[in-house]
Amino acid sequence: MTQTIRWGILGPGAISQAFARALGEAAGAELVAVGSRDAGRAAQFAADFNIPNVHGSYQALAEDPQVDAVYIGTPHAFHEDHTVLCLDHGKHVLCEKPLAINATQARRMADAARSHDLLLMEAMWTRFLPAIVAVRALLAEGAIGRPRMMAAEFGFAAPYDPDSRLFNPHLGGGALLDLGIYPLSLASMLFGAPVEISSYANLSPTGVDQEAAVQMRHSQGELAQFTVAFTLEARNEAVIWGREGSIRLHAPFWGCERITLRDRAGTEDTRAYPHGGEGFTHEAVAFMDLIRAGDLDSPVMPLAETLAIHGTMDAIRAQWGLKYPME
Repeated sequence: MTQTIRWGILGPGAISQAFARALGEAAGAELVAVGSRDAGRAAQFAADFNIPNVHGSYQALAEDPQVDAVYIGTPHAFHEDHTVLCLDHGKHVLCEKPLAINATQARRMADAARSHDLLLMEAMWTRFLPAIVAVRALLAEGAIGRPRMMAAEFGFAAPYDPDSRLFNPHLGGGALLDLGIYPLSLASMLFGAPVEISSYANLSPTGVDQEAAVQMRHSQGELAQFTVAFTLEARNEAVIWGREGSIRLHAPFWGCERITLRDRAGTEDTRAYPHGGEGFTHEAVAFMDLIRAGDLDSPVMPLAETLAIHGTMDAIRAQWGLKYPME
Protein backbone atom coordinates (compact mmCIF):
# COMPACT_ATOMS: atom_id res chain seq x y z
CA MET A 1 0.00 0.00 0.00
CA THR A 2 2.99 2.32 -0.49
CA GLN A 3 2.63 2.83 -4.25
CA THR A 4 3.25 6.46 -5.24
CA ILE A 5 0.31 7.92 -7.16
CA ARG A 6 1.42 10.36 -9.85
CA TRP A 7 -1.06 13.20 -10.27
CA GLY A 8 -1.89 15.55 -13.09
CA ILE A 9 -4.04 18.65 -12.65
CA LEU A 10 -6.39 19.69 -15.44
CA GLY A 11 -7.20 23.38 -15.24
CA PRO A 12 -4.90 25.63 -13.15
CA GLY A 13 -7.57 27.71 -11.41
CA ALA A 14 -7.92 28.72 -7.77
CA ILE A 15 -9.46 25.43 -6.63
CA SER A 16 -6.66 23.54 -8.36
CA GLN A 17 -4.10 25.64 -6.53
CA ALA A 18 -5.66 24.62 -3.22
CA PHE A 19 -5.64 20.98 -4.28
CA ALA A 20 -2.01 21.19 -5.37
CA ARG A 21 -1.08 22.55 -1.95
CA ALA A 22 -3.03 19.71 -0.35
CA LEU A 23 -1.17 17.09 -2.36
CA GLY A 24 2.03 18.40 -0.80
CA GLU A 25 0.70 17.12 2.55
CA ALA A 26 -0.56 13.77 1.20
CA ALA A 27 1.83 10.87 1.76
CA GLY A 28 2.41 8.86 -1.39
CA ALA A 29 1.32 11.62 -3.78
CA GLU A 30 3.51 13.11 -6.49
CA LEU A 31 2.31 16.03 -8.60
CA VAL A 32 3.96 15.46 -11.97
CA ALA A 33 1.90 17.32 -14.59
CA VAL A 34 -0.45 20.21 -15.25
CA GLY A 35 -2.50 20.96 -18.34
CA SER A 36 -4.26 24.09 -19.55
CA ARG A 37 -5.51 25.56 -22.81
CA ASP A 38 -3.27 28.51 -21.92
CA ALA A 39 0.34 27.35 -22.03
CA GLY A 40 1.43 30.43 -20.09
CA ARG A 41 -0.93 29.68 -17.21
CA ALA A 42 0.20 26.07 -17.16
CA ALA A 43 3.85 27.16 -17.04
CA GLN A 44 3.21 29.56 -14.16
CA PHE A 45 1.29 26.90 -12.23
CA ALA A 46 4.11 24.44 -12.80
CA ALA A 47 6.66 26.96 -11.56
CA ASP A 48 4.58 27.68 -8.45
CA PHE A 49 4.34 24.00 -7.52
CA ASN A 50 7.57 22.60 -8.97
CA ILE A 51 5.76 20.42 -11.51
CA PRO A 52 8.03 18.82 -14.14
CA ASN A 53 5.57 18.21 -17.01
CA VAL A 54 3.76 21.21 -18.49
CA HIS A 55 1.08 20.73 -21.14
CA GLY A 56 -0.52 23.43 -23.26
CA SER A 57 -3.65 21.34 -23.88
CA TYR A 58 -5.91 19.02 -21.96
CA GLN A 59 -5.37 16.33 -24.59
CA ALA A 60 -1.63 16.36 -23.95
CA LEU A 61 -2.17 15.99 -20.21
CA ALA A 62 -4.53 13.07 -20.74
CA GLU A 63 -1.93 11.39 -22.97
CA ASP A 64 0.94 11.85 -20.49
CA PRO A 65 2.16 8.31 -19.66
CA GLN A 66 3.62 9.49 -16.35
CA VAL A 67 0.20 10.41 -14.93
CA ASP A 68 -1.85 7.86 -12.94
CA ALA A 69 -4.68 10.10 -11.73
CA VAL A 70 -6.10 13.45 -12.81
CA TYR A 71 -7.76 16.09 -10.68
CA ILE A 72 -10.24 18.14 -12.72
CA GLY A 73 -10.77 21.69 -11.49
CA THR A 74 -12.43 23.33 -14.49
CA PRO A 75 -15.93 24.93 -14.42
CA HIS A 76 -18.93 22.60 -14.09
CA ALA A 77 -19.92 22.89 -17.74
CA PHE A 78 -16.73 21.17 -18.90
CA HIS A 79 -16.53 18.35 -16.38
CA GLU A 80 -18.07 15.70 -18.62
CA ASP A 81 -15.80 16.33 -21.60
CA HIS A 82 -12.65 16.60 -19.50
CA THR A 83 -13.46 13.55 -17.38
CA VAL A 84 -14.25 11.32 -20.35
CA LEU A 85 -11.09 12.52 -22.11
CA CYS A 86 -8.95 11.43 -19.17
CA LEU A 87 -10.80 8.16 -18.65
CA ASP A 88 -10.40 7.33 -22.35
CA HIS A 89 -6.66 7.67 -21.85
CA GLY A 90 -6.51 5.36 -18.86
CA LYS A 91 -6.44 7.88 -16.01
CA HIS A 92 -8.31 7.62 -12.74
CA VAL A 93 -10.32 10.83 -12.21
CA LEU A 94 -11.14 12.91 -9.15
CA CYS A 95 -13.54 15.54 -10.51
CA GLU A 96 -14.63 18.65 -8.64
CA LYS A 97 -18.20 18.90 -7.50
CA PRO A 98 -20.73 18.99 -8.83
CA LEU A 99 -19.60 16.08 -10.97
CA ALA A 100 -21.66 17.38 -13.90
CA ILE A 101 -24.35 19.82 -14.99
CA ASN A 102 -27.07 17.19 -14.72
CA ALA A 103 -27.71 13.52 -14.02
CA THR A 104 -27.57 12.57 -17.70
CA GLN A 105 -24.02 13.86 -18.01
CA ALA A 106 -23.05 12.25 -14.71
CA ARG A 107 -24.38 8.87 -15.87
CA ARG A 108 -22.33 9.08 -19.06
CA MET A 109 -19.23 9.83 -16.98
CA ALA A 110 -19.94 6.90 -14.68
CA ASP A 111 -20.49 4.61 -17.66
CA ALA A 112 -17.16 5.68 -19.14
CA ALA A 113 -15.36 4.92 -15.88
CA ARG A 114 -16.96 1.49 -15.62
CA SER A 115 -16.19 0.64 -19.25
CA HIS A 116 -12.50 1.37 -18.65
CA ASP A 117 -12.34 -0.22 -15.15
CA LEU A 118 -11.15 3.08 -13.72
CA LEU A 119 -11.93 5.00 -10.55
CA LEU A 120 -14.12 8.09 -10.87
CA MET A 121 -15.14 10.02 -7.77
CA GLU A 122 -16.82 13.36 -7.19
CA ALA A 123 -14.48 15.54 -5.13
CA MET A 124 -16.91 16.09 -2.27
CA TRP A 125 -14.07 16.77 0.12
CA THR A 126 -16.43 17.52 3.03
CA ARG A 127 -17.28 13.81 3.33
CA PHE A 128 -13.66 12.99 4.22
CA LEU A 129 -13.00 15.67 6.83
CA PRO A 130 -12.20 14.44 10.35
CA ALA A 131 -15.20 16.38 11.71
CA ILE A 132 -17.63 14.69 9.31
CA VAL A 133 -16.07 11.29 10.00
CA ALA A 134 -16.74 12.03 13.68
CA VAL A 135 -20.34 13.04 12.93
CA ARG A 136 -20.96 9.74 11.17
CA ALA A 137 -19.49 7.88 14.15
CA LEU A 138 -21.67 9.81 16.61
CA LEU A 139 -24.78 9.09 14.59
CA ALA A 140 -23.87 5.41 14.30
CA GLU A 141 -23.57 5.12 18.08
CA GLY A 142 -26.92 6.87 18.60
CA ALA A 143 -25.54 10.00 20.26
CA ILE A 144 -28.62 12.05 19.24
CA GLY A 145 -30.97 9.18 18.49
CA ARG A 146 -32.09 8.64 14.90
CA PRO A 147 -31.53 11.88 12.95
CA ARG A 148 -34.84 13.40 11.92
CA MET A 149 -34.13 16.90 10.66
CA MET A 150 -31.33 18.91 9.09
CA ALA A 151 -30.91 22.57 8.21
CA ALA A 152 -28.03 24.36 6.53
CA GLU A 153 -27.19 27.69 4.95
CA PHE A 154 -24.45 28.75 2.60
CA GLY A 155 -24.25 32.31 1.38
CA PHE A 156 -21.73 34.95 0.45
CA ALA A 157 -21.99 38.33 -1.26
CA ALA A 158 -20.40 38.18 -4.70
CA PRO A 159 -20.22 41.14 -7.07
CA TYR A 160 -22.54 40.59 -9.99
CA ASP A 161 -20.53 39.72 -13.09
CA PRO A 162 -22.50 38.08 -15.92
CA ASP A 163 -19.30 36.57 -17.32
CA SER A 164 -18.10 34.97 -14.08
CA ARG A 165 -18.50 31.26 -13.43
CA LEU A 166 -21.03 32.11 -10.69
CA PHE A 167 -23.51 33.86 -12.99
CA ASN A 168 -22.70 32.67 -16.52
CA PRO A 169 -25.14 29.94 -17.62
CA HIS A 170 -22.68 28.72 -20.25
CA LEU A 171 -20.29 27.86 -17.39
CA GLY A 172 -22.98 26.18 -15.30
CA GLY A 173 -23.45 29.15 -12.98
CA GLY A 174 -25.97 29.34 -10.18
CA ALA A 175 -26.04 28.95 -6.42
CA LEU A 176 -27.61 25.48 -6.44
CA LEU A 177 -24.81 23.80 -8.37
CA ASP A 178 -22.02 25.81 -6.79
CA LEU A 179 -23.20 25.95 -3.16
CA GLY A 180 -26.29 23.78 -2.84
CA ILE A 181 -24.34 20.63 -3.66
CA TYR A 182 -22.90 20.78 -0.11
CA PRO A 183 -26.14 20.70 1.90
CA LEU A 184 -27.64 18.28 -0.61
CA SER A 185 -24.73 15.92 -0.08
CA LEU A 186 -25.08 16.26 3.68
CA ALA A 187 -28.81 15.49 3.52
CA SER A 188 -28.12 12.52 1.27
CA MET A 189 -25.49 11.21 3.69
CA LEU A 190 -28.03 11.41 6.51
CA PHE A 191 -31.31 10.45 4.88
CA GLY A 192 -30.77 9.22 1.33
CA ALA A 193 -32.65 10.64 -1.63
CA PRO A 194 -35.73 12.82 -1.00
CA VAL A 195 -39.23 11.69 -1.94
CA GLU A 196 -40.72 15.19 -1.98
CA ILE A 197 -39.15 18.54 -2.85
CA SER A 198 -40.44 22.10 -2.51
CA SER A 199 -38.12 24.85 -3.68
CA TYR A 200 -37.96 28.50 -4.65
CA ALA A 201 -35.35 30.61 -6.42
CA ASN A 202 -34.66 34.21 -7.29
CA LEU A 203 -32.92 34.31 -10.65
CA SER A 204 -30.17 36.70 -11.67
CA PRO A 205 -30.38 38.73 -14.90
CA THR A 206 -28.48 35.92 -16.65
CA GLY A 207 -31.21 33.45 -15.72
CA VAL A 208 -29.33 31.37 -13.16
CA ASP A 209 -30.31 31.17 -9.50
CA GLN A 210 -28.64 33.72 -7.24
CA GLU A 211 -30.77 32.85 -4.17
CA ALA A 212 -32.58 29.61 -3.44
CA ALA A 213 -34.47 27.86 -0.64
CA VAL A 214 -35.16 24.13 -0.67
CA GLN A 215 -37.21 21.86 1.58
CA MET A 216 -37.18 18.07 1.26
CA ARG A 217 -38.97 15.12 2.84
CA HIS A 218 -37.20 11.76 2.83
CA SER A 219 -38.42 8.17 2.84
CA GLN A 220 -38.80 7.78 6.63
CA GLY A 221 -40.32 11.21 7.10
CA GLU A 222 -37.02 12.97 7.75
CA LEU A 223 -36.97 16.65 6.82
CA ALA A 224 -34.11 18.68 5.38
CA GLN A 225 -33.96 22.31 4.38
CA PHE A 226 -31.28 24.65 3.12
CA THR A 227 -30.74 28.11 1.69
CA VAL A 228 -27.99 29.25 -0.67
CA ALA A 229 -27.14 32.67 -2.04
CA PHE A 230 -24.55 34.69 -3.94
CA THR A 231 -26.07 37.93 -2.64
CA LEU A 232 -25.59 37.88 1.14
CA GLU A 233 -23.41 36.68 3.99
CA ALA A 234 -25.08 33.79 5.80
CA ARG A 235 -24.08 32.09 9.06
CA ASN A 236 -22.88 29.12 7.00
CA GLU A 237 -23.66 26.54 9.66
CA ALA A 238 -25.55 23.25 9.59
CA VAL A 239 -27.51 21.50 12.33
CA ILE A 240 -28.66 17.88 12.58
CA TRP A 241 -31.45 17.08 15.04
CA GLY A 242 -32.48 13.78 16.59
CA ARG A 243 -34.88 13.01 19.41
CA GLU A 244 -31.99 12.75 21.88
CA GLY A 245 -30.11 15.91 20.89
CA SER A 246 -28.42 17.72 18.05
CA ILE A 247 -25.09 18.20 16.30
CA ARG A 248 -24.07 21.63 15.06
CA LEU A 249 -21.46 21.88 12.34
CA HIS A 250 -19.72 25.18 12.93
CA ALA A 251 -19.04 27.57 10.07
CA PRO A 252 -18.05 26.93 7.47
CA PHE A 253 -19.97 23.66 7.70
CA TRP A 254 -18.58 22.38 4.37
CA GLY A 255 -15.04 22.77 5.77
CA CYS A 256 -15.99 22.10 9.37
CA GLU A 257 -13.32 21.82 12.07
CA ARG A 258 -15.62 22.10 15.13
CA ILE A 259 -18.87 20.42 16.07
CA THR A 260 -21.12 20.91 19.10
CA LEU A 261 -23.00 17.95 20.52
CA ARG A 262 -26.08 19.00 22.51
CA ASP A 263 -28.13 16.57 24.57
CA ARG A 264 -31.82 16.73 25.53
CA ALA A 265 -31.00 18.56 28.75
CA GLY A 266 -29.26 21.33 26.80
CA THR A 267 -25.72 20.38 27.84
CA GLU A 268 -23.26 21.21 25.08
CA ASP A 269 -19.93 19.62 24.24
CA THR A 270 -17.86 21.37 21.56
CA ARG A 271 -15.15 19.29 19.93
CA ALA A 272 -12.33 20.28 17.58
CA TYR A 273 -11.27 18.26 14.54
CA PRO A 274 -8.51 20.12 12.69
CA HIS A 275 -7.93 19.18 9.09
CA GLY A 276 -4.92 19.40 6.83
CA GLY A 277 -4.31 20.75 3.36
CA GLU A 278 -7.15 23.28 3.51
CA GLY A 279 -9.39 20.24 3.87
CA PHE A 280 -8.50 18.66 0.53
CA THR A 281 -5.75 16.32 1.71
CA HIS A 282 -8.19 13.84 3.24
CA GLU A 283 -10.09 13.18 0.02
CA ALA A 284 -6.82 12.88 -1.91
CA VAL A 285 -5.49 10.28 0.53
CA ALA A 286 -8.76 8.34 0.40
CA PHE A 287 -8.78 8.43 -3.40
CA MET A 288 -5.22 7.14 -3.60
CA ASP A 289 -5.99 4.36 -1.12
CA LEU A 290 -8.80 3.22 -3.41
CA ILE A 291 -6.44 3.14 -6.41
CA ARG A 292 -3.86 1.12 -4.48
CA ALA A 293 -6.51 -1.35 -3.33
CA GLY A 294 -7.90 -1.73 -6.85
CA ASP A 295 -11.31 -0.43 -5.77
CA LEU A 296 -13.41 1.26 -8.44
CA ASP A 297 -15.88 3.04 -6.15
CA SER A 298 -15.74 4.92 -2.87
CA PRO A 299 -17.82 3.70 0.07
CA VAL A 300 -17.76 7.27 1.42
CA MET A 301 -18.80 9.03 -1.83
CA PRO A 302 -20.15 6.27 -4.10
CA LEU A 303 -20.98 7.06 -7.70
CA ALA A 304 -24.55 5.82 -7.30
CA GLU A 305 -25.13 8.42 -4.59
CA THR A 306 -23.52 11.15 -6.70
CA LEU A 307 -25.93 10.26 -9.53
CA ALA A 308 -28.89 10.38 -7.14
CA ILE A 309 -27.86 13.82 -5.85
CA HIS A 310 -27.59 15.09 -9.43
CA GLY A 311 -31.10 13.76 -10.04
CA THR A 312 -32.28 15.79 -7.05
CA MET A 313 -30.64 18.93 -8.45
CA ASP A 314 -32.32 18.29 -11.80
CA ALA A 315 -35.70 18.03 -10.06
CA ILE A 316 -35.11 21.26 -8.14
CA ARG A 317 -34.12 23.19 -11.26
CA ALA A 318 -37.14 21.82 -13.09
CA GLN A 319 -39.36 23.50 -10.49
CA TRP A 320 -37.76 26.82 -11.43
CA GLY A 321 -37.72 26.24 -15.18
CA LEU A 322 -33.93 26.66 -15.16
CA LYS A 323 -32.26 24.89 -18.08
CA TYR A 324 -28.65 25.38 -19.12
CA PRO A 325 -27.65 26.11 -22.73
CA MET A 326 -25.79 22.79 -23.04
CA GLU A 327 -28.79 20.71 -21.95
